[in-house]
Amino acid sequence: MKTKTVKGTNDYLPAEAEIRDYLSSVIIDTYKNGGFEHIITPILEDAENLDKSDGGDNLNLIFKVLKRGEKLSRALQAGDVSQLSDMGLRYDLTLPLCRYYANNRQHLPSPFKAIQTDRVYRAENCQRGRLREFIQCDIDIIGSTAPECEVELILTTARALRRIGMGNFKVKINHRGLLRSLLQSFGFEESQLDSVCVTFDKLDKIGSEGVSAELTEKGFDSETVAKFTSFFSGDTITLDDVCAVVGESEYADNLKYIIDCVKALAPEEEIVFDVSLVRGQGYYTGAVFEVESVDFKGAIAGGGRYDNLIGKFLGEKIPAVGFSIGFERIFAILKDKGAFTIPGGKKKVAVLYDKEGFVDAYKKANELREQYDVTLLEKAKKVGKQIARLEERGFAFYYNKERSEELQEI
Repeated sequence: MKTKTVKGTNDYLPAEAEIRDYLSSVIIDTYKNGGFEHIITPILEDAENLDKSDGGDNLNLIFKVLKRGEKLSRALQAGDVSQLSDMGLRYDLTLPLCRYYANNRQHLPSPFKAIQTDRVYRAENCQRGRLREFIQCDIDIIGSTAPECEVELILTTARALRRIGMGNFKVKINHRGLLRSLLQSFGFEESQLDSVCVTFDKLDKIGSEGVSAELTEKGFDSETVAKFTSFFSGDTITLDDVCAVVGESEYADNLKYIIDCVKALAPEEEIVFDVSLVRGQGYYTGAVFEVESVDFKGAIAGGGRYDNLIGKFLGEKIPAVGFSIGFERIFAILKDKGAFTIPGGKKKVAVLYDKEGFVDAYKKANELREQYDVTLLEKAKKVGKQIARLEERGFAFYYNKERSEELQEI
């Protein structure tokens, strides 16, 4: 049998799990402190829900689960591949939240402020930073169109990031409506915008020339692509630059209000307009945002407003907006630093005992647990090596009754 994990998944050693537990607990504590409530949803979702969720490219990465028993036999006999699966693993936490809200709305307040921190699954082409099983940490506000919701999400996420030591970052913000208006001003048609946005989302990876080449390859009008390329090939584009093209815009007013509120409430936070910010999911309808780490280059959180997704379950428009912290990215950064210390954690103690002294040692361990995290171990024949290994694992003290009634420092 194989000992390695399935490709795209990881085992975590105790020291790694300790860091992950710490990060999760601090993030959840910050979210709860901001008035959000923790919910839990299944990892399995109905295949129809997943397929109709407007998840962009993620819809191509769904792990599908085969039907069982007679249902599977009938599907195989029918020879129709589309009938083989009736459910799949969730690819994010937003679609499950929408189904959860539709199913439990009568028991929930309005607006509803939700926390989800759990595993999600994508059939990724595995590489560094691209796992098939990973953790997402989401907060969402359902039931309000007020831009103050975006402000609250941004500030709560920023507090969580600062508490876990990811303090040097900037928040980038854009608006899907404003971006679509801008693209239409170049000549793209409404029906083409989703495809254009999928390509435009690659701007930071392939540059304006790469985006232009892909749009041309997709068959878009050459004059329209030329206007697009000309606008985005210059220096930093401001919100005023965009408004000069599209004219007065409620979308621009929405962004200005959010930016002004964040700056007024948290002057230490850097928030900037970024017209190139798209976010990959097709369900976003309004403001979209992303947190970029200055020290470690790259996104560590992202989200946006999705006012139409819950309506697919209920047949009525239910506004919603959410923000997700990139848990795996942050964990990888801290792990690569190599010396992350959990602040305020209890020191670890190993109580060593001979077999005939187990009862006394167990009593001593219980006494120490008020102040320390204590493990009970039988004393090895080569106790020096045992202590060296304990030191490697971060144990600060040990107790050995034969030597002393006091804690012995390693």
